[in-house]
Amino acid sequence: MNIETSLERAGYETIRGWLEQRCAIHYPEHKRDLLHQRLSRVQRAFQLPALSQLAAEVTDANNHEIQMAVIHAASTNHTYFFRETDVLEHFRNNVLPILKNRREIRLWSAACSTGDEVYTLAILIAETLGMEALSRTQILGTDISGPVIERAEAGIFPARHLEQTPDHIRSRYLRPVGIEQFQVTPEIRAACTFRRMNLKSYPYPFRKPFQAVFCRNVLYYFAMKDQIDVIEAIADVTEPNGILFTSVTETMRDMSPRWTYVTSGINRRTGAGG
Repeated sequence: MNIETSLERAGYETIRGWLEQRCAIHYPEHKRDLLHQRLSRVQRAFQLPALSQLAAEVTDANNHEIQMAVIHAASTNHTYFFRETDVLEHFRNNVLPILKNRREIRLWSAACSTGDEVYTLAILIAETLGMEALSRTQILGTDISGPVIERAEAGIFPARHLEQTPDHIRSRYLRPVGIEQFQVTPEIRAACTFRRMNLKSYPYPFRKPFQAVFCRNVLYYFAMKDQIDVIEAIADVTEPNGILFTSVTETMRDMSPRWTYVTSGINRRTGAGG
């Protein structure tokens, strides 16, 4: 029993280290039970009774399927439309007026999960600037998890994801497609693109900079060095004076001179260059 326990502990630490090295997903000691619970789903799916077996499969460079399953299980994908309204109101009242006359509106939702935030941003643009503005809007949503990107592309959501969505917004921009299921309208979906992407893969492969980046409820899952590397890489692809939105519970103060604190969860890109 002691040998088995030791093997399981070593397997857990191998997977935990692999997640941090591969995708900057950091599970501190007090979240051990949470990661165990999430990994157990993968073990059941692939019929691997022991964590040591799962660790051996994950560290096999050729076992892409199990690697992606572990990443998906370890990622936190709880999200919904119109999350953290204070941040969204700042975007609507202070950023959209600046973008109103731009030839192209370019936004990025990093770690977008199932796309709730991406579609929320498109709806805010339609409501604030008019439907015409969507024709010159490009909103990119990226996430490390392939399954959630597939769900985002479909644009179909259960009613529970829309509990914070005003009734008039839901009736205007979402259509019933089944029992307690709603699909985003084609006009909104046309402005949104989704891709799988690892935030730890620097530099980011974008040819044009973004005017605003949303990286909310993400940074606190990363170790401090990875947090700094991510916000530096985001600065590389953000326009001068562009805005980075994080969660109101995440702080970037003193992490990089390339970002200036505006208010809780909101930072402005400084300088004229990289």
